[in-house]
Amino acid sequence: MSPTLFDIHAAATRLIGTAHRTPVLTCTSLDALAGATLFFKCENFQKGGAYKFRGALNAVRQLTDEQSARGVVTHSSGNHATCLALAARLRGIPAYIVVPRNAPLIKQRAIAAYGGQLTLCEPTLAARQAEADRIQRETGATFIHPYNNPAVIAGQATVALELLEQAPQLDALVAPVSGGGLLSGLCLATHSQAPGVEVWGAEPALADDAFRSLREGKLLSNTDTTTIADGLRASLSQRTFDIIREHVRGIVTVTEEQIISAMRLLWERMKLVVEPSGVVPLAAVLAALEKFRGKRVGIVLTGGNVDLDKLPWQ
Repeated sequence: MSPTLFDIHAAATRLIGTAHRTPVLTCTSLDALAGATLFFKCENFQKGGAYKFRGALNAVRQLTDEQSARGVVTHSSGNHATCLALAARLRGIPAYIVVPRNAPLIKQRAIAAYGGQLTLCEPTLAARQAEADRIQRETGATFIHPYNNPAVIAGQATVALELLEQAPQLDALVAPVSGGGLLSGLCLATHSQAPGVEVWGAEPALADDAFRSLREGKLLSNTDTTTIADGLRASLSQRTFDIIREHVRGIVTVTEEQIISAMRLLWERMKLVVEPSGVVPLAAVLAALEKFRGKRVGIVLTGGNVDLDKLPWQ
């Protein structure tokens, strides 16, 4: 079941006064490099440091009092976990968070700082799900999936509602894709509100399940998760794949070198601290100039949770 436009607007109402309406910034020098007019939706300024606070907050605010008393549980590579821990703290309920051992320390520390009860596991989807299932059995907590959840998708879709108001008459919108919660939400909102706007996904070539899934016409999983973009290592769910397949214009893949170059450009030209996963849409635009030349392009910078001890150009 996919969220409707009513669900997305209801999510936007739930976020008012808590989630930030993040700014849209521009940069003349990056416009010149892209040959396009770029509008950067700065979700690196969102609470929790990432757009995922929107979906987490929307899901937590829909829990009944009985459900919330038992808390929430999830597994995540970092940003969903951090944002769910924050959303749970704001409601005063427990948050049990399963995180792969190789998740950046900055994200692990943020989860703990927001009161999340952290459990580390092996860096595989099977291990993550097994630990989350165990905790759910023991606590009765509600499982909030990081992307395969209609309430989460509806919350992420509010990014598009804001961006389409802040930067009207866009020709295209580009966002990263991992599990697909954000991209599927953007597709639904944009198709309903501005059907003439092309929605593009961007992902690392080392984690290109969305690109391959669309090419083959069936859901495929990642076999390699070594990309520097740690937030983009998950694979699509059937729910998000079905939405993306119906509405997305295409997926652009980028190399690790292109991701690092785009990250440095944003830091140097715009003075924006954006994590590797968050710069992948800019890397995609710069890697596929012919697709975006002369257009007004919205780019979602999804998060700013960077491990400053491990900058990729050091």
